[in-house]
Amino acid sequence: MELPQLPELMGLSLLLGLLALMATAAVARGWLRAEEETSSRSAGQKANGLPLDKSLRSKKQKQHQRVRKEKPQQHNFTHRLLAAALKSHSGNISCMDFSSNGKYLATCADDRTVRIWSTKDFLQREHRSMRANVELDHATLVRFSPDCRAFIVWLANGDTLRVFKMTKREDGGYTFTATPEDFPKKHKASVINIGIADTGKFIMTASSDTTILIWNLKGHVLSTINTNQMNNTHAAISPCSRFVASCGFTPDVKVWEVCFGKKGDFQEVVRAFELKGHSAAVHFFAFSNDSRRMASVSKDGTWKLWDTDVEYKKQQDPYLLRTGCFEEASTMPCRLALSPDAQVLALASGSSIHLYNTRRGEKEECFEQVHGECITDLSFDITGRLLASCGDRAVRLFHNTPGHRAVVEEMQGLLKRASNESTRQRLQQQLTQAQEALRSLGALKK
Repeated sequence: MELPQLPELMGLSLLLGLLALMATAAVARGWLRAEEETSSRSAGQKANGLPLDKSLRSKKQKQHQRVRKEKPQQHNFTHRLLAAALKSHSGNISCMDFSSNGKYLATCADDRTVRIWSTKDFLQREHRSMRANVELDHATLVRFSPDCRAFIVWLANGDTLRVFKMTKREDGGYTFTATPEDFPKKHKASVINIGIADTGKFIMTASSDTTILIWNLKGHVLSTINTNQMNNTHAAISPCSRFVASCGFTPDVKVWEVCFGKKGDFQEVVRAFELKGHSAAVHFFAFSNDSRRMASVSKDGTWKLWDTDVEYKKQQDPYLLRTGCFEEASTMPCRLALSPDAQVLALASGSSIHLYNTRRGEKEECFEQVHGECITDLSFDITGRLLASCGDRAVRLFHNTPGHRAVVEEMQGLLKRASNESTRQRLQQQLTQAQEALRSLGALKK
């Protein structure tokens, strides 16, 4: 066997060695480059005191937080009769309620807070409010207790009532404490309204099916009302606390009396009367402050004002006082607010508000695109001088010029018939005050 020659063997070995060396060098360069990149990142991370994975997560979290902090642009609205805009909520406001003593306005929003505003600040530059947090949920409805020392809310996710008690601190502020237990869950459909009787004897909750529940203050159901209206669109307690009313798919408003004994014990709920006259479903209704008047708005495109100061136990029906036209109601749901003296009717459709004089049935003011969303609540304050609305993250307050004009008309009529000098002086004073209010707002008709 002939062996290979030595020079050829050495050349083959050198070639293989050179190839191995080149491969090793390439791997080494890649490893060194990776080490340098890792070292530079580590140095930057050490300067920040964070390991690699936590640093990357921290950057992503900060970027995400910056995105979350970018709030949607607040809807801008201006009008000569706009008195104030309350803007502390960071979420859309769904409900509001004036306290019975007129000192506070409660608002709830999907930012998991309830805010209590001081009404004496409404016409000032700064609007103070106190915040109550709704833990692990948010409120869709809010109502003050009659003594103004507590309020109740309806929980969006919990589907139940929660009670908050207000306690005054030494510095003049308030603390808000939720009671240990919420009310038991009883409704099967979504709740559309809640209320507390001004007598403090009962609480009402109404759902979108046909159910209204009457509760005592401890969370026990006293009575269940079946409205037989296919569905409920609104329900409320009258200011006098005698009645509970509802409207819905049927073309009428049904009213029940909640009866208590002389010792304050609950007895029964009985049918009282109905508001009949609309030809289509009723969207909404409201009571005047003395419960002697009611107003309703229907899908038939009309609103109506009723005299409900009747002896219903003697089969006396409410009287229809006025019918007005509101075409918007025929195409979309509407909300309604009646001034405390029943002289002015406010109707909200979409994001616009229309004010009517109920004595003549004429529209006097219109505010368009008041909010960036559909109006969710509408209410006069207890004096009737201001109208409040909400629908986005702000509450907007308007001067009630139709109310001042109604006072002027009424006082001028009464002065012509007054025979007593002291009566004339009192009427003249009220007339002058109303005229001065209109003059200051640039709304006095010559």
